[in-house]
Amino acid sequence: MFSTIVQPSIVSLFSSTNTDPLALFEVHTDPSLPADSFVHLLHDRSSQPPLPPPAIPILPPPLFGNEDDGETGPANSGSLHQTVLHIQSPTLRTTYIECPRDSQSLKQTAPGGQFGSLDLKHPWVHIQVRDMGREWSFEIGVVDQAGRSGIIRLSTFQKQPHLKLSQRPGSLPLLHLPLSFPAQSTHRLTAWSTIAINLPSLLPYFSSLQPTAHEHNPHEANLSNPVPLPGGIYSHVSYIRVYATCRLKRVWFSNFGPNHLSHEIPWEFKLYGASG
Repeated sequence: MFSTIVQPSIVSLFSSTNTDPLALFEVHTDPSLPADSFVHLLHDRSSQPPLPPPAIPILPPPLFGNEDDGETGPANSGSLHQTVLHIQSPTLRTTYIECPRDSQSLKQTAPGGQFGSLDLKHPWVHIQVRDMGREWSFEIGVVDQAGRSGIIRLSTFQKQPHLKLSQRPGSLPLLHLPLSFPAQSTHRLTAWSTIAINLPSLLPYFSSLQPTAHEHNPHEANLSNPVPLPGGIYSHVSYIRVYATCRLKRVWFSNFGPNHLSHEIPWEFKLYGASG
């Protein structure tokens, strides 16, 4: 997708305030849950405009120590005065956005296949997200310089790192890592977080962790010829998927981390809370 262009130091893949924020993404929802599985653009502070019935959006949990005082009460404290993407469902796996649109075709090819790949070579991924008090997860497809592919998934419900292997057609090794939002604190000024992940630093875990059986076949972890594991030198990102339930403002890739002194992210990438 980006392999034929010169890639700048920062590439913004998603911004909720763009004219067509989901232009590069495919949206998946659970049709069996019309009231609670949807993807919708709304104002973070007011949770407007309303969704068409029967959809019922949940409200964000309050920040620690805030009292209900009407419009600026718990549901609105620490909110952004901007349009954001609300992704909601009790069935996390069925409701998500993903880029590129044909990333499922990528995962059905042999490991290392690049059909439909993002081909972003940046080592850092950044996600601006609001904790909605439900389980949440996102995953990224990574490829090393030998062409070996894998999936890095981070989830708020995962307790320990796990490596899952499968020899089912199209399956890639899955590195599942725990993720937590900042703890409730009276010092927090916003309910939003910017999560920054250095992808090359996670590749060694594909080879250092003891693999566990795939949940659909407890014998697969012991197969004599597992799929090739990515490792060594990082090459690029093949796809990204963001699951329910969260509010999303921006997803971008960069050549530097959040604490790099010689680089400054653009002002519009920063989080600004709504004034009272």
